[in-house]
Parts: sequence; C-alpha cells; structure tokens
Amino acid sequence: MRVLILLSLSCLFSCSLFNKEVAENPIARVDEMYLHESDIVGIVPQSTTKEDSTLIIDNYIQGWIKDNLILYKAELNLKENQKDVKKQLEDYRRSLIIYSYEKELIKQRLDTLVSNDEIQRFYDDNNQIFELKDNIVKVRFFQVNKKAPQLKKIRKLYKSNKVEDLEKMKELAHQYAEKFHLNDEQWIFFDELQNAVPISVSQSDEYLKNIKNVEVEDSLSFYFVHIKDYRLKNDVSPLNFETHNIKNIILNKRKLSLINKIRSELYQEAFLSKNIEIYENNNEDE
Repeated sequence: MRVLILLSLSCLFSCSLFNKEVAENPIARVDEMYLHESDIVGIVPQSTTKEDSTLIIDNYIQGWIKDNLILYKAELNLKENQKDVKKQLEDYRRSLIIYSYEKELIKQRLDTLVSNDEIQRFYDDNNQIFELKDNIVKVRFFQVNKKAPQLKKIRKLYKSNKVEDLEKMKELAHQYAEKFHLNDEQWIFFDELQNAVPISVSQSDEYLKNIKNVEVEDSLSFYFVHIKDYRLKNDVSPLNFETHNIKNIILNKRKLSLINKIRSELYQEAFLSKNIEIYENNNEDE
C-alpha cells in the first residue's frame, strides 16, 4: 500500500501536478499527528526520476515518523515545566535582537585600524602566550618533471640568496615547475612542506637543525628544497607568524570595550531621562 502511495506521489511531483489543489489525504500517522500530501509539496526537485522521487519521499516520511515518535514520547514523559519552552524562546529571541543591534553598532563605531606599533607592543607584552604547537619553516621549493629542461640551472639556483638568482628562479618556476613556493619570508608549518614534498623524516627537530638544502625524487619528479629558517615546537612563535592572530585579539578586545561603553552610555542616558527606575523592597516586619 505504501509503495502505491509513494509511486502516485512521485508521479504527482515529477509531472508538476501540485499546481492543482491536493486533497488532504493522510499518508502517515503517529498517534493523533498526521502527515498529509500537501505537507511534502516541493521536497522533490523537478526533473527527478521516478525511482529517486520515491526514495526522497520515503526518506522524508520515515524521518517525519521518527521525529514525531520522539515528540510523542517526550509529551508523555516530560514534566510540564520541562515542556514549557516559552521562556527559552523569549530569551533566545532577546539574545538574537541584542546581538544584531550590537553588531550593527560595532560596524558603525569600531576602529578597525591596528598599527604595526600596536601589534609589536602586544607581542612584546604577551610573549608567553605565543608558543609554537608545531615546527615551522621559511622555505622555497620546486617540483619539476624529470624530463623538464633547465634542470641543471634550477639545481644550481634554488640554493642561492642573490637577488638576481631569485628573479631567474621565478621565471624558471613559472615556465617549468609543476608546483612551487618561493616566498621564503613567509612561515609555514613543516607538516605542510612534508605534504608537498616526499621528505621522509623521523626526527624533525634534528632534521631542521642540520639540513638546509634537500633534493629528493619520486617516479616522475625532482623536488628541490631550500630551508631558509626554522622554529621548533615550544619555541616562541615569530611575530610575523602571529600578526593576523594578534590583530584579531586586539580587535576583539576593542569590541568588548566598545560594547561595555555603549551599554554604560545607554544606562546613563536612560537614568538621566528617568526612563529607568530601581525599586527598593519595602517589606514590613511581621
């Protein structure tokens, strides 16, 4: 019987017949709660096959039944005060409205310009919170097909720190490299390098202390790696690795300060205009 209902519903959906009035025939029931044909109008996308339509409708019906079985049991077993959600809904509504208004005020009034001096000062004053969780490196690397031209030149240049050699490396990278990273002033996690280059390392701390230039290969490519600098796990994280985080911390502190200021201003304004009152309890002794 259910299959017939699903097939007929599937046909109605796929043939776009729900523009017509749908008779309120129930297609599922849990205790005194009913799911009608009109309740599932629109759940099946147009151009869906009959088989997929049947599956979508069947899954929806099963989900509806399971949800309402839980609701039915909850209604039977929860105490009245547990079922009264009016206060929770009102609290949630109030929180959303307050959040939306404060967000709009922050957008209008927050100073989002954070100077380099301010970032440096925060970093110097809070060194202890910037401890590295993993090893990081400044690095440049190339992945080049074994049949690519200019391999000898790349092998020679990738170790160099001369400005003119760096420019030549950029040209060669764009012409021949399958993958490359040349910004050796940017800190990246050592794990990211290992994901890009097939470096097999058992003790990464010792590896970074002793290795600067690496040449490895797989069946198709050569990999050329120059490690310019490194910091080890538990070291103090470098400033330029933490700049973005510090800026966010400073802005979040400003947001909290601004919200407190706005609330204080509103309080003072309402108090002076006598728009608020605090009533004392004058309970008489019995």
